[in-house]
Amino acid sequence: MRSSLVSAVTLAALLGSTALVRADGEACSPVTSASLATSGVEIAASKLQEAANGLPKHCIVTGLANQRIGADGKSYAIQFELRLPVDWNGRFLHQVNGGNDGVVVPALGPKPDGLASDGAVPLARGFAVLSSDSGHSGSDPANKPLGLAAGAAFGLDPQARRDYGYAADMTLSPVAKKVIALHYGRQPVRSYMAGCSNGGRHAMVAASRMPENYDGFLVGNPGFDLPRAAIQHAWDVQAFLKADPDLRKSITKEDAQLVASRITEACDALDGAKDGLTANLAACQKAFDFRSLVCTSAQTNACLPEAKVEALKTSLAGPKNSKGEALYSDWPLDGGIGTGNWRAWKVESPVGPWNNYPIIATMGAASLNYIFSTPPVAVEGSNDKLIEALKAYDFDKDAPKIFAKDGTFTESAVDFMTPPDIDDPKLTGLQAAGRKMLIYHGHADPVFSVNDTIRWYDRLNKNAQGHADGFVRLFTIPGGTHCGGGVALDKFDALTALTDWVEQGKAPERIVASIDPANKEIPASWSPNRTRPLCPYPAYAAYSGQANIEDAANFVCKAP
Repeated sequence: MRSSLVSAVTLAALLGSTALVRADGEACSPVTSASLATSGVEIAASKLQEAANGLPKHCIVTGLANQRIGADGKSYAIQFELRLPVDWNGRFLHQVNGGNDGVVVPALGPKPDGLASDGAVPLARGFAVLSSDSGHSGSDPANKPLGLAAGAAFGLDPQARRDYGYAADMTLSPVAKKVIALHYGRQPVRSYMAGCSNGGRHAMVAASRMPENYDGFLVGNPGFDLPRAAIQHAWDVQAFLKADPDLRKSITKEDAQLVASRITEACDALDGAKDGLTANLAACQKAFDFRSLVCTSAQTNACLPEAKVEALKTSLAGPKNSKGEALYSDWPLDGGIGTGNWRAWKVESPVGPWNNYPIIATMGAASLNYIFSTPPVAVEGSNDKLIEALKAYDFDKDAPKIFAKDGTFTESAVDFMTPPDIDDPKLTGLQAAGRKMLIYHGHADPVFSVNDTIRWYDRLNKNAQGHADGFVRLFTIPGGTHCGGGVALDKFDALTALTDWVEQGKAPERIVASIDPANKEIPASWSPNRTRPLCPYPAYAAYSGQANIEDAANFVCKAP
């Protein structure tokens, strides 16, 4: 496909940029124009990328928006990358990224939890793809003294908080579409936003704040309730340290695998198949008894000390204040608890230890204090100090800071990070505009509780008089952990399911999942050819009782 020539005058009028590139099928050529000071957008560079490594020939356009000096005296800008394939399929995909952002991840398009069925990322399928750092740099040399907390230090600037939460997405969406229109000579036919974890949060926030900008939202393991979820990290550390002063030993690898095996033993057959999956999640919560884990005086093997079981129960119950009020969510029992991903987020990262403690996910210390507290609370950046901050976290005095505002920080963390209607979701704008949202979430996600996502969907469905599935569908993944992995079938093509729903009106009744060969948590006893349907909540995949148990065709989506 050959692009139309873009004049410098048109470019300056629309973007006020210093440079832009176009693809004519053979090369990317710069178009220079005088910068307009009021535009706030600058296209910095571009190049032609030849086809290689499964990617097509495409132009890479890089730029930045809203350069400024923050309240903390540091330089900020929203940096972005837009990849424009020569063979464009007419679609635009806004790739929203995970963690604390802070880096422009290559704009290839996020994999819909495992590789797509054709093994191709969205750019390779012909999408034009946008990626950004959400308005701050995680590698700012000025933050080096902060160590592991450096990626959260932007929380000292209120606009950087706002950009991270939602404003960067609102800034870049129209910019990307203008560049695409100039480059190809026409607007995108369809626009999508997709991401997992914090990226899933970005997508859910955008679906509330700017639903008209996208036709479909692909949401993976969403941190839509991230400020409250961050409190869980402090809760976990305080709970597990009661079981053992060495966090790594509080729930060892062997402990976690024992717990997972007992959960699977109690819950495996509840879907009609003894296949190592806890598909009927709701029934599992009633079938499993924690007392089955506790060592008795006559038993010392294949059991856990009561202190460890109590720590696990406390963690799964979710954080509470001294009045017993829930500060986030509880967590379900699922066989995926025995995986490395679960332990990495709860008690020990594979890259630890660091000094006296393992390196665990420090979002609960760095982000909780710098980004999600008002006013921000500076913490020292060594892993030891971050763990100490989690140990000292006060659930009565500190937790309310995620709702606090002041003269400088006029939006609370809950205001800028979560969908505006988080506690009473209606998505009236999304529904009125005819847009669609597809959510997937692993049962054993240790970062964001699938229970929280399920409750959000239940509230939405109630507000929609039982018809939320007309515009939002939730698919839960038995054994799945955070954005892929787990004792799970985590290779599926949610993006095609979404585009078929948006463009052809084919609402996804099931999405067939298979085994990702790269997933090292898969039991050796499983057939490498196993497939299962992922079912729209509240249904789960139940065995029909007939024919090959390894084939998704022999499972039905059954209401609990």
